[in-house]
Amino acid sequence: MGKRLWVEKNKDGSWDAFSEDGAHIKFGKGTGVFTPGDLMKIALAGCAALSSEFAVSHTLGEGKGARVVVDGTYDADNDAYINFNEQVVVDAIDAGLSDEDADKLKERITRHINKGCTVKHTYEQVTPVRMDVTIRH
Repeated sequence: MGKRLWVEKNKDGSWDAFSEDGAHIKFGKGTGVFTPGDLMKIALAGCAALSSEFAVSHTLGEGKGARVVVDGTYDADNDAYINFNEQVVVDAIDAGLSDEDADKLKERITRHINKGCTVKHTYEQVTPVRMDVTIRH
């Protein structure tokens, strides 16, 4: 089982998400906060970034990484995203890669993301969600 996470509402209407190991992020509706849909896209982008990190840094050097941009198509009738589009961009201009080396890096990045991105694997399948509601009184 994964680490325990929870959310709590703030007096200003925003929400804070916490993890048992001390991570924290603010979300909600409105300006300056991420929506839950944004967090889904961030999870996908973050997973691709972390999954590709070894391939990129091994080829281009420590501290180098990909910029991952994710958007999605929202279906208002079903209140769900029907797809996500992910762009992984690696700035390798300074590395002087040959076309062959660039193609090899692209293949390695794709392979690493396809193998190691749990979020992508989860989004690509139907994922049941069990929900319990408890009213403490």
